[in-house]
Amino acid sequence: MKDKQEFYDVLTEIDGKDYTEFSRLIGDFDFTRYTLKITRVPKSPEDHRIVVVVRIPQAVAGFPPPSYSTPIRRTALEDLLTRKMVEQSERMARFNENGVAVRRIHIPRPGQKILPRSSIVLTEDYLEARIMILFPMRRGRIQSEPCIDVFFAELPELVNESLLYCNIDASEVDAYTNLMEDADQVRQALPTRGLIGFIGEGSLIRRAGGTDEPDYTFDQPLEIDGPLISEVDVPNRGTVRGFGIMSGVTLILGDDFSGRNELMKAIAAGIYNHVPGDGREHIVSMPDLVYIAADRGRSIQHVDISAFLDVADVDSEAFTSLHADACAAQAASTVEALEVGARVLLFDEQDSYPGFLAQDSRIHRATGASSSPIIPLAARARQFADDMGISIIVAGHSAVAEFIPVADTILSIDNYRIRDITADAKALSIETALETPADDKVSKLVDRSRWVIPSSIDPGSGREDAVIEARPGQQLRFGKYELDLSHLCQLADESQVETIGLIMEYGRERYMEDSRPIREMLDLVDRDLSTEGLECLADDLRHDLARPRRYEIAAALNRLPSLRISSIEG
Repeated sequence: MKDKQEFYDVLTEIDGKDYTEFSRLIGDFDFTRYTLKITRVPKSPEDHRIVVVVRIPQAVAGFPPPSYSTPIRRTALEDLLTRKMVEQSERMARFNENGVAVRRIHIPRPGQKILPRSSIVLTEDYLEARIMILFPMRRGRIQSEPCIDVFFAELPELVNESLLYCNIDASEVDAYTNLMEDADQVRQALPTRGLIGFIGEGSLIRRAGGTDEPDYTFDQPLEIDGPLISEVDVPNRGTVRGFGIMSGVTLILGDDFSGRNELMKAIAAGIYNHVPGDGREHIVSMPDLVYIAADRGRSIQHVDISAFLDVADVDSEAFTSLHADACAAQAASTVEALEVGARVLLFDEQDSYPGFLAQDSRIHRATGASSSPIIPLAARARQFADDMGISIIVAGHSAVAEFIPVADTILSIDNYRIRDITADAKALSIETALETPADDKVSKLVDRSRWVIPSSIDPGSGREDAVIEARPGQQLRFGKYELDLSHLCQLADESQVETIGLIMEYGRERYMEDSRPIREMLDLVDRDLSTEGLECLADDLRHDLARPRRYEIAAALNRLPSLRISSIEG
């Protein structure tokens, strides 16, 4: 292995030369406390970016084994160290002649949720950081002086301040890993108690400006009515107090200013753990919980929505549309989530097509209209819960009364206070005008599999073999198409968006020589990501990937206009 002096000598020698001379830096270099690894260099004068790997032996990094002894604690520590690198790289930013802060070292800033990422890999033997560096060039010519500054001043400072245990507050490491372990313990306890979610007492769910950024409003913690309070034992904090959401059909009533919308989004976000101080640390949901929103205009390919739609001259058992209306889109999203394993479905009036949730057939009688071709969710809810074991949470104010007779639990939220009003609501004796259809269309939904034609998942565009790129606003460029994923509120990070595109390409290349069911392909990809990590998705090491769930992967794939289905079985 070469040493850092040889690396310095090469940088000095290539000063002012053509960018192709960067290839002399490929290899491993011993920088005493860590090894610097470079596998690729800029391929064009316009490409200034490379990803370098810094590998630090654990004997130097010094993180105690208990801090990463389980997958949960390891993910938490890797996440914390990524944030430490981001903070340090921002402190090292230099101001140019125009007063603009310029950073040569780049690490994507994580959001409020703790996710498996590719930026840090922690093992018993070493800590490995993947870091993007901008190589200074002028008109395609190498500028060695700033490169030397990056590799011999900034990078060692980054390693020293953010990746060595001796320079990090040990109590912060413990608090971070303990919190995630406690949240995971609550999540593991949910099914044993017949719960699908847990809402910690005093949680802060109102986000400033409706965003997921760390500038929240602290003046109104979530209150939970006394009779609802229970406790869950956790290994570090001891106990967590809060309210458990029972499985079955749950109805949450509240207007748009009651905190209902924020509560539903917090429950949806509870599939992930949150950083300390976020306010939602103790709102925990089942990992197979999916928020379903109406997504007008999305593409649908051969989805059986006959449980919700019965229109003459429309093949609702294999519904296809390049620009679906809101009702068909929400029905398709529901079926697609069930197809890949969802066990809990969330619906909020604000993000739903009203006619999909519920309908009052008395209106049809008053107007003399025939029965509606739409079979609303309210008419199917008991079948989902009783026949399939699928739990449903529906929230609203003006369009959800039809759920009162069929709900197991009815909650009220007013001014961020939750109460159980099941008995009072049932005492109103609201009679639904809806009848549950006497068919088996609901129970067949999870048994049906759509087989995908591999060639229909094509990331190529023009002369490019693969064009996969995340764009602002949760947009994914995949080949010739730009997929709008903004209705997938459980996407937690922009890094997940591009990772989804890579997974779609990976699944096709590795597991779809022939047509294969979507669920089976996702099972195989999940296995690889769990055993091989995110690095299996790309030939070159990536610093900017974050693992998504199978449900968001399937949602993106199902929105691909080129997607084609060879057969439907079940």
